[in-house]
Amino acid sequence: MPALRRKIRVLVVDDSLVFRETLARGIALDPAIEVIATATDPYDARDKIIAFEPDVMTLDVEMPRMNGIDFLRRLMPQYPLPVVVISSIGSHVFDALKAGAVDFVTKPDLHDMGGLKTLINDLIGKIKIASVANMKNWQQAASCQAVDCKNGPDVSDRFVAVGSSTGGTEAVYHILSMLPPDAPGILVVQHMPPRFTAMYADRLNKCCPMEVREAQNGDRIHSGLVLIAPGDYHMRIKKTGTLYSVECFQGPRVNGHCPSVDVLFESMAEVVKQRAVGIVLTGMGSDGARGLLQMRRQGARTIGQDEQSSVVYGMPKVAWEMGAVEKQAALRDIPRVMYALLGQCKS
Repeated sequence: MPALRRKIRVLVVDDSLVFRETLARGIALDPAIEVIATATDPYDARDKIIAFEPDVMTLDVEMPRMNGIDFLRRLMPQYPLPVVVISSIGSHVFDALKAGAVDFVTKPDLHDMGGLKTLINDLIGKIKIASVANMKNWQQAASCQAVDCKNGPDVSDRFVAVGSSTGGTEAVYHILSMLPPDAPGILVVQHMPPRFTAMYADRLNKCCPMEVREAQNGDRIHSGLVLIAPGDYHMRIKKTGTLYSVECFQGPRVNGHCPSVDVLFESMAEVVKQRAVGIVLTGMGSDGARGLLQMRRQGARTIGQDEQSSVVYGMPKVAWEMGAVEKQAALRDIPRVMYALLGQCKS
């Protein structure tokens, strides 16, 4: 008989006794998960990490004595443990992701049993993804090099489409932060719930050279602009006369996601063809692989993040094995590779 797979050992950290125990009981119902300990605050969690060596930690952001984000900033350089953050709706989740958390879920109203059940189901899924996350190079993206395109070819009539999931919020940031303010129009699908995509776009807009905003239906695409697909809406590119815009629409999940990377990539293959670069970044699953292959078959240039720099080498791996990826590159090299391929795109 094949050996039984070891359960994922989870440490639950939350200052609320009721919520902590509810989470622990809920996620432990999954046969793949074992809750090996709970902790009341970061100081208690530090001791439990050393004593029990968990595979994954769930971490509340709002706690007394030390909040979850400050704890992550102290913990991750010394003990890079996969962490799923549990938080109220707010931009501080992006501080947690920057500090090294793999993913996040949002707290529901504790009186909403349906919301609590959804939270536990989401948390179980994200714990499983976090358990296979690559934490060895969680800070490696900081070495991204800015693109020098002063003497390069004119790429103003080209387009870039990016798809990412787990680990993608920071990966997308590092790529955009290295691009010039007049880079070609960029469309991004990052798997993320509603309300967070607008906060994410605003955060990027404050620290990246290009203008970044959450896409609205009908937005024109032009150089210097990045459009982030809104949560719960698919996004695709459209052409009207000589102008290009985005269509944002609600619809069934594709590959389990809305927005879906495949929806964007397939529209790029149909509308833009060879004047585009498609990039698939870190994330679990296969979303984007089929669409990226269609882009490549239509003459677009394609990039996949490599395994060593991916937090989760799922989406890029499927795309690579399918033959959709023309160039594999480490995250730090993707801005440079992207511009090199943009210059080679046929008009």
